[in-house]
Amino acid sequence: MKGFLEDANYSIGLLDEGATLADVIDNCIYEHTHTGKRAFYVGDLGKLVKKNIQWQNVMAPIKPFYPVRCNSTPGVLEILGTLGVGFACSSKSEMALVQDLGISPENIIYTNPCKQASQIKYAAKAGINIMTCDNDTELKKIARNHPNAKLLLHIATEDITADEEVNMKFGTTLKNCRHLMECAKELGVQIIGVKFHVSGSCKELQTYIHAISDARCVFDMAEEFGFKMNMLDIGGGFTGSELQLEEVNHVIRPLLDVYFPKESGVNVIAEPGCYYVSSAFTLAVNIIAKKTECDKLLPSGVEQTGNDDEPIFTYYINDGVYGSFASKLSEKWNTIPEVHKKYKEDEPLFASSLRGPSCDELDQIVENCLLPELSVGDWLLFDNMGSGTLGEQSTFNDYQRPLIYYTMSFSDWDEMQDAGTASDTLMKNFFFVPSCIQLSPEDRFSTAA
Repeated sequence: MKGFLEDANYSIGLLDEGATLADVIDNCIYEHTHTGKRAFYVGDLGKLVKKNIQWQNVMAPIKPFYPVRCNSTPGVLEILGTLGVGFACSSKSEMALVQDLGISPENIIYTNPCKQASQIKYAAKAGINIMTCDNDTELKKIARNHPNAKLLLHIATEDITADEEVNMKFGTTLKNCRHLMECAKELGVQIIGVKFHVSGSCKELQTYIHAISDARCVFDMAEEFGFKMNMLDIGGGFTGSELQLEEVNHVIRPLLDVYFPKESGVNVIAEPGCYYVSSAFTLAVNIIAKKTECDKLLPSGVEQTGNDDEPIFTYYINDGVYGSFASKLSEKWNTIPEVHKKYKEDEPLFASSLRGPSCDELDQIVENCLLPELSVGDWLLFDNMGSGTLGEQSTFNDYQRPLIYYTMSFSDWDEMQDAGTASDTLMKNFFFVPSCIQLSPEDRFSTAA
């Protein structure tokens, strides 16, 4: 195991050939078991490199703009910046984070649909001109505070199916686009393109067809007002699956070729967030308390292995919905953890539930699952925890935020250097620990909280 430092705050462990992510997790658990059982993440940043290669192979020339809110940890932003990915920011703090990487303002988009006037002024001062808008109140606010703004009209898409809950929706109608263009003309604000967003939970790829057709209508409308449109943002909703990416590309590519051909001069961009980071991070949590019930009724659909009078366990872990599992409060989430300790294949499984450390009734992580009997001090692993879990987190009940350990294989490091065409300055921040140095578990990684 070797490592290289990026700055004084964190490091990335370069894995020797034959070393695996499981080895890193084992080492970290060993360390935490002896120094204080704090929850932690292990992030394989090489997966970001692989995802970027996959994107270029399937979706090029559509340029990705990564939504910083998905995962704003420094290692992620540094790697994506090195790969030449753009950034979609929703706040002043996110814009500042990206600017600190030396990213050009042209590669930053301010996407918050409800912007604070002070943050619009910050964007103006920083030279971040491209931003989204979907109503006349927002348009007037932008005109007052950012005279050089270049707007993408955010149009609504019909991506709610019968079995989905209706969430807060943003985006304007085609009819209202004409009104917004009239207002922009009066206020002297530039409109340079269109944005739409199709949710990752949307099963109907036809939604893309309607959205791209609507976007073409808006472009045609803009010509009447004399606006020179040159950007189409097809939003996020990319789950991370290569199959889904190929399916989306199969649907949108013919339409883009017809409505926005290369000779039109329209740059097509997208906002893949969880696509990049979801599978790159594993969360390790520790069991801090345990309750046993023998007379509790089993939930429907859960079959217990063994006698009817076997116990039902509730485990309390050192992270919850006021931390890494915050998305559990607003999304359907049914991930089942992996038990870190080894147990026999024929070991009995018991109906179990997992709760966070706050003792709040909302702090329920997993309602029903089957697990072997566990003890206080045992560790559980949650995969695919890289999206929506590593931004600003609450310190409810004074529990510490999880530490973050970054890793990357040498092959991925080589790929990153080959793929990083716009980040020579950033690459100078990296250096290697000599291979002759033997790192102990305590010294192997620096951490970013």
